[in-house]
This record gives sequence, C-alpha cells and structure tokens, in this order.
Amino acid sequence: MLDEVIEELKSSFEETLGKFQKELAKIRTGRANVGMLDSVRVEYYGSPSPLNQVATLRVPEPRMITVQPWEKTLLADIEKAIVQANLGLNPSNDGVLIRVPIPALTGERREELVRQARRVAEDHKIALRNHRRDANDMVKQLEKDSEITEDDMHRGFDQINGLIEAYTKKIDERLETKEGEIREV
Repeated sequence: MLDEVIEELKSSFEETLGKFQKELAKIRTGRANVGMLDSVRVEYYGSPSPLNQVATLRVPEPRMITVQPWEKTLLADIEKAIVQANLGLNPSNDGVLIRVPIPALTGERREELVRQARRVAEDHKIALRNHRRDANDMVKQLEKDSEITEDDMHRGFDQINGLIEAYTKKIDERLETKEGEIREV
C-alpha cells in the first residue's frame, strides 16, 4: 500500500515538473524559440487551431522565427493571430513566408521576465507541497487503518520528504538555467 502512495506521488511530481517546463518555455528569452508561439490560435476551417498544426515553424537565426503555412490562404489569418496574441511581436508577410523578428530585451524587461519565471517556479513548488501533504495524509490514514505499521509510516514520510527535496531541486535547477537564458545578452 505504501509503495502505491509513493508511486502515485512520483507520477504527480513528474506531471507538475512537466507543466513547469511548459510554463517556462512560454517565457521569452533573448533568443527565438518556436515555443513562444504556442499560445497563438488560428481560425482554420471554422475552428481555432494551434499555429503549429497549420504551419511549419522554424528558427533560422537567433532572433527570427519563420512561419510557413501549409495553405497560402492562411497567411493573413496567421499574421493577424500573431499580432492579436499580444506577444509584443510584429510579423511581416512576404507572400510565402511570415517572418517574426524577436526584438532584443531591455534590462528592465529581462528582470521582469526573471521575476515571472520565479513566480512560476514558486507556484509549482506549492503544487509539489500540496501533493506531499496529500500523500502524507494517505500514509497517516493507512497507519490509522492498521494497514501499515508506525515504522512503515515514518519510513514513508522519509521517502516522501526525499522525493520533494529532489523535485524541488529539479525545479530550482531549471529555473536557474532559464534565468541565465533570460539574462544572456
């Protein structure tokens, strides 16, 4: 029973870590990244579709993203969707390809993005702590129902605390890497 709680906790932690990485990818750095356009939705046959499902996205140079729609009729719609996504990007359309230049970040904007990344990290650490609390409650309940011994309960708490320390460290490492990317000029 205790092993099931630990495995469930690991899977919750992995899910939280995955969400954290996706959130971090959305935060701009000084260089181009196709993940920056993940939030862009384009009207395609009457339904809003993610940009990467209607076009090929590439990063030919560090400060440029190119968007090549699969159908040329989508050029104007894609350009409009990028502007409306409010990402601070100004796409240009040459009739075949949309070029999205990534402007250089100011020092003030870099610090704002670092603070945003830290907020995202803290939100996900809180999620980890909530998962830990739930797992601890389950372990206490197992001991209360006499399904495990008191020693097993304490061993379970130790395993849970070891896991949260490991996953918190992973979040901190990824945050540190992201901060370095944001501050890189």
